[in-house]
Amino acid sequence: MAEQYLVNYTYVAVFLAVGIACGLGPLVISRLLAPRILYRKTLDPYECGMDPYGSAWNIRFDISYYLYALIFLAFDVDVLYLFPVATAFDTVSAVRGISELVIFVGILSLAIVYAWVKGVFTWPNKRKVC
Repeated sequence: MAEQYLVNYTYVAVFLAVGIACGLGPLVISRLLAPRILYRKTLDPYECGMDPYGSAWNIRFDISYYLYALIFLAFDVDVLYLFPVATAFDTVSAVRGISELVIFVGILSLAIVYAWVKGVFTWPNKRKVC
């Protein structure tokens, strides 16, 4: 009986060691392989693909960035509604399921067309205001 407890604790210790190694491994590897030279772009407060303008206390981004992010979130959440349709597809008739799916994706496509017509996907070139 004592041997069984020892085996169980050994499993726990091994899993704990592997978990800690998986958590600390990427940190150690990135510390060893990371470049030592810091460039000006690396020291920017946000690395999101757009250059900030203004002071450090008043960082401003163009509104089109936020609109683009909101559209992405809306469609990302809408795609989550397609998973239940895919899992329950065999319980409904094929014509009804496909027609509902086409209507849903069609409405999403109209939203993309509307955003495209409104110019959300065009990035205007603006000068920096310091």
